[in-house]
Amino acid sequence: MKKIILLCLTIVLYNCNGNAQKTAQKTEQKAYKVSKTDSEWKAQLSKMEYYVLRKAGTERPFSSPLNKNYKAGTYVCAACNTPLFKSEHKFDSGTGWPSFDREIKGHVAFGSDNKLGYSRDEEHCATCGGHLGHVFNDGPINTTGKRHCINGVALKFIPKE
Repeated sequence: MKKIILLCLTIVLYNCNGNAQKTAQKTEQKAYKVSKTDSEWKAQLSKMEYYVLRKAGTERPFSSPLNKNYKAGTYVCAACNTPLFKSEHKFDSGTGWPSFDREIKGHVAFGSDNKLGYSRDEEHCATCGGHLGHVFNDGPINTTGKRHCINGVALKFIPKE
């Protein structure tokens, strides 16, 4: 009988903790300078841009023409045109996604992504909240050691004049 009571108590405590965490996650929403309804984003973005930027999707590796772009210029958010990365900080990581060793400070926001069962550092546009990709600690050791692995579809390239 004591085992049954202990089991029931454990289940109740576990469920209370889980529901409290879910409530805290739902209320944790950040306001961005550029904020639109879901239907407004769908009207503005292509299907793939919407999938990546608004639903935190990932494009197929080696599918972005920006992956092998090494022209001088700036990479901006495809949703709101915020400058995010400079071409001089781009490098070929061999992963199939555009990679940079640093972001433009203050223009990229960071969070945690646990969708794969482990924690990764996720990157968002600090202006509109659009999902960009992830940052890893396996970048060039002669610079920052960081690899900002970014979905090309989340970016637009503005050539230097």
